[in-house]
Amino acid sequence: MKEKYKKYLNEDAKFDKYTWAGIFALIIVIAGFFGFCYEFIFYFFNSGMTTFYWRGGNFLPWINIYATGALFVYFFTYRKRKNPFFVFFVSAITCGILEYIAGYGMDVFGSVKCWDYNSEILNFGNIHGYVCLRSVLVFGFSSLLLIYLIVPFCFSLARNMDRKKFLILSYTLCGIVLFDEFYNLLFARILSLPRASTIYKKLGFHYLYF
Repeated sequence: MKEKYKKYLNEDAKFDKYTWAGIFALIIVIAGFFGFCYEFIFYFFNSGMTTFYWRGGNFLPWINIYATGALFVYFFTYRKRKNPFFVFFVSAITCGILEYIAGYGMDVFGSVKCWDYNSEILNFGNIHGYVCLRSVLVFGFSSLLLIYLIVPFCFSLARNMDRKKFLILSYTLCGIVLFDEFYNLLFARILSLPRASTIYKKLGFHYLYF
């Protein structure tokens, strides 16, 4: 196991383009699910441990900005994976910028404020409610998990599973979450169909927005 990890750190992985696509598909699924779990737990504590909130606007427990951030982290830091300090700081800064731009963009152009650190706990270093020191540090530490745990896991899965089965698994999982995302983001709006937030609210789920 130790030798395999050294190999991961010292040798760039080599896969065909379809397998790479499968690996990134898994990263998208895992990172979005991780983000949902983090927010589900955090906002429970933020509410004074009285209420669980369903975060994101999808049927599935998956949040798109974490998946997007994970891809940025991979492309910006993978080749520097021998240096965890580089991975941490570059990831924290990159994801912090992404969070600010996304929050500002949705607020100004979409009239939706999906998060507001002005009203949350542990909001030191808060900038206009869109980003704070706590969120940036979480992104930095999460990126260490991504580069040193999740990515090696995806590589190992790609090497050890039957190629066809790996591609079916990764493409199918990613296809499901992306269909869920685009349904709620675009199709439901355009075709006037019920969105996940509307249905879940009727079922008694608590939302922080929508």
